[in-house]
Amino acid sequence: MIQLLCLLVAVAGAPRWLRVAQREHYLPGSVTWTEQLWLSRSRASIGVWGAVLVAYALGLFGSDWFFLLAAALAQLSPLGLPYRGRTSKLAWTPRLRRLALVLLVLLVLLVVWSPVVAPLASLFLVALVDLALWLVKPLEKRLSATYLEQARTKVARARPTVVAITGSYGKTTTKNYLAHLLSGTRSVLASPASFNNAMGLSRAVNEGLVPGTEVFVAEMGTYGKGEIRALCEVFPPDVAVLTAIGEVHLQRMRSRENILAAKSEITEKAATVVLDIDEPLLAGLAESLAAQGKRVVRCSITDAGADAAIVDGKVRVEGKALGAANLPPSVHPLNAALALGAAVALGEDPKEVVKRLKSLPSVAHRLEPVEQPGGSWILDDTYNSNPVGAAEAVRRAAALVEASGGRVHVVTPGMVELGPVQDERNEALGRAVKAAGAATLVVVGRTNGRALRRGGEGGSTDVVDVTTREEAVRLVEQRSRAGDVVLFENDLPDHYP
Repeated sequence: MIQLLCLLVAVAGAPRWLRVAQREHYLPGSVTWTEQLWLSRSRASIGVWGAVLVAYALGLFGSDWFFLLAAALAQLSPLGLPYRGRTSKLAWTPRLRRLALVLLVLLVLLVVWSPVVAPLASLFLVALVDLALWLVKPLEKRLSATYLEQARTKVARARPTVVAITGSYGKTTTKNYLAHLLSGTRSVLASPASFNNAMGLSRAVNEGLVPGTEVFVAEMGTYGKGEIRALCEVFPPDVAVLTAIGEVHLQRMRSRENILAAKSEITEKAATVVLDIDEPLLAGLAESLAAQGKRVVRCSITDAGADAAIVDGKVRVEGKALGAANLPPSVHPLNAALALGAAVALGEDPKEVVKRLKSLPSVAHRLEPVEQPGGSWILDDTYNSNPVGAAEAVRRAAALVEASGGRVHVVTPGMVELGPVQDERNEALGRAVKAAGAATLVVVGRTNGRALRRGGEGGSTDVVDVTTREEAVRLVEQRSRAGDVVLFENDLPDHYP
């Protein structure tokens, strides 16, 4: 009886952690990492685990019913992590069903062992989800091979020119800009949204690549070495674009040099490489690639002598001045320069491409300025965040209020996946907000709360803590007035505390 009830408790708690696994792209170890993050931000949750251990000990020396109590208490922690998502619901996809089935088998094996072992299915539920992720990984790889082979065949038959784009940030924006610059003269397929892994790119090709497609622009992401190399086996690039090497995914890759090694795999099959020489690591890579005999297109927003440069609002291509860029306000010049460089590398007429720069589209949730009915402005930069982009967003908000005479309000949960420098970089963000003279810094959640407050406090900026973004929105709606700019910098899903 106790064993069956312990199983039911564990099964009831599983969807919460299955949702975390899904949100973290089914990466083994990510569920345990998420639990540890919550525990590090909540003493009350650690207290719950103290009660769990006491109940389990009482079960060892007393009634078996204490085992059930321990199993039930374990499902209370971490306090605040929702069973049903606010930002995204659990989707019972075929992949998730396979994962859930393997997890159920593991739970049953533990529960039937003995009444003493049965509550461990609930106590170690998080570790079991990660174990299930490891166990199903080979199966998922085999199942995905079918879709990858179908995509490989379609690319081989259609034979489009493949432009592969990677970087720590700026990938999606540069991809969309390049697709826009090429669309006037060529048939272009760009991978949608942030479809930048094997299954996402396979889906983009299998559903969207048709005969006559001249250019396929593929965004490629990675969490470690070997992943981009594998993508390039299926989608071999003719042109590779490297946007940036920054402190993103340091949690997994540990150093910028490791990030460079993983990202530069995109250059191995490409005859032409387009990259940002304002970044020292990429400038060094440019020299190395040129020595290998590859065609290298150097892009810059500081060096007018680069192959594709947008400096002080002026465009130069291969040393020739081509007039003003006339970029829309939301467009980042470096991403535009990279897209320009890639278009020129593909043989587009530079003069015609420059004409299309003025109509570059805004990219959703990437520094989108939106005027509000009351005369205030929202600067939406919620898609993701990194130290360079966040600092630029704060500068952009401050520049806007210089013209309007208003105030700046910043809403942010801070930046994640920065590994050992995460606290330091979030504290620096708080200092940047304070230095910009912001009226309000709204800290959302507890993930980076301490670091953001350390940076933001001590000046004229009012630092306010809220639990959810919805609370933050209500707060800044009350505080903002005509001419004010509200910067929403990043937005974390609700499996972060």
